[in-house]
Amino acid sequence: MIDFSLVPPVVGYVIAGVFGAIIGSFLNVVIHRVPLEESIVFPNSRCPSCGAALAFYDNIPVLSYVALRAKCRSCKGHISFRYPAVELLTAALFVGVAWHAGLSAALPFDLVFASALLALVFIDAEHMILPNAITYPGIAFALVARIAIPFLTGTPHFDDVPSLSQGALADMPTWVVSLAGGLIGALIGGGSLWLMGWTWEKLRGIEAMGLGDVKMMFMVGAYLGWRLTILTIFVGVLTGSIIGILLMARQGQRNMQMLLPFGVFLGLGAVAALLFGAPLVEWYAGQFR
Repeated sequence: MIDFSLVPPVVGYVIAGVFGAIIGSFLNVVIHRVPLEESIVFPNSRCPSCGAALAFYDNIPVLSYVALRAKCRSCKGHISFRYPAVELLTAALFVGVAWHAGLSAALPFDLVFASALLALVFIDAEHMILPNAITYPGIAFALVARIAIPFLTGTPHFDDVPSLSQGALADMPTWVVSLAGGLIGALIGGGSLWLMGWTWEKLRGIEAMGLGDVKMMFMVGAYLGWRLTILTIFVGVLTGSIIGILLMARQGQRNMQMLLPFGVFLGLGAVAALLFGAPLVEWYAGQFR
């Protein structure tokens, strides 16, 4: 087991933030190219306006954007604020995940999961799609993490494992309980969303959500487990409803068929559940004991 106890927490958070900004720069490539079905490896980063290749000093997270004053060095075309925004958000997210997970062997898994969520949020916000190129590998990654983390850390790590260990799986190894929890979470996450969409379509005769949302929740459920997945859906539906109501009020009309990128709200809910969900669920469950 890897021992990170000698690393001061503040140093770890700074490293996580810097590393997050670098990963955010890569996520910008993912967000731009994956919806276009382009390679995220080749060619090297280029200006979206003129296609000029970017030198390494023009590709430094956040700093290059400020130094270039949001303009391409070659064509002087405007560079979208989305690029530094993704880098800064990824840096902040990495610090938050490091604070949540601690400097342990579980941290890289949480960071990969959070990065996938951030990419999906921005892609859905811009294109209203949740690409299979992210959700399918994300599901596989989540199930592998469910097995690997108990081995590497020697702890359950995931929120649902302790409760599952007290039932029919009490005599099973921790990794088996963890994997079972991931499968249950995936079925509850993706299955409940599919059922809601199917029911709405039968009752109203219109499609309520795409299968991309369902696949995304298979990924989220497999990683977070059933308890935090329910919290994710609750937060996603609540925030999506509030935003929808505000948009209808602003437009001065009641349009129940307004299209919203639901994956954005599910992604925000999943991040909130990852960082703050466990104590919140424990507090809520304690009200009924």
